[in-house]
Amino acid sequence: MQLDKTDLKILAELSRDGRISNQDLAAQVALSPSSCLRRVRLLEEDGIVSGYRCEIDPKRLGLEVEALVQVSMRQDVDQWHERFVESVLSWPEVIAATIVTGQANYILTVRARDLTHYSEFIVNRLYKTPGVMSINSNMVLGTVKSGGSLLGLLESPR
Repeated sequence: MQLDKTDLKILAELSRDGRISNQDLAAQVALSPSSCLRRVRLLEEDGIVSGYRCEIDPKRLGLEVEALVQVSMRQDVDQWHERFVESVLSWPEVIAATIVTGQANYILTVRARDLTHYSEFIVNRLYKTPGVMSINSNMVLGTVKSGGSLLGLLESPR
């Protein structure tokens, strides 16, 4: 799908407020409500808008600790990747997991109530996972930027 300036405006508004009414969105992007709804549906059908979600403040829920954890695996363990992914999917403390290049195989974003909870997770679950060779934890002290918009990349010169 080729995006025009109106599509980009719609995406920018939806990125700011995913709960905006179609009526208000149409007014913000200077379209009729029916034309705006048609464009939003096309963006959803094409997968450009992949969903809507609620953002929850982890600290307000008592999850004070956040860590970025690099995990390196032993390649000689049978089905190390599949077994690790299966474990990661079962751990509620892992809120994001990526496969990466470099010295580590994965980077996990881990949330815990406190350092005791975090330590128990690392010692009793992560270290005991078959194939885990090394773990490097980076405790998050603060967040400078989160949830940035991809739209600026589309508008920048190539």
